[in-house]
Amino acid sequence: MPADDTSLASWIPSFRAAMAWPVAKRSLTIAVLVGSILNLINQGDALTIGNGVVCWKIMLTYCVPFFVATYGACCAFRSLPNE
Repeated sequence: MPADDTSLASWIPSFRAAMAWPVAKRSLTIAVLVGSILNLINQGDALTIGNGVVCWKIMLTYCVPFFVATYGACCAFRSLPNE
């Protein structure tokens, strides 16, 4: 049965391309830059004082930009014409 445009199988080639090192490296760079800025905005007080920092929030603040950048790369690869 052929995979339609919304099936999970149709995303696999795009995801593999997005996880290639040059693209993943760019996503990691974006995650570090954006995550650091967001952490300073959201938890700057707690970071400077040194108490009240929630570790899972810090990690999540770095993960979200990585996932958004990777999703954007997946969508870009899906929009390329098939060869």
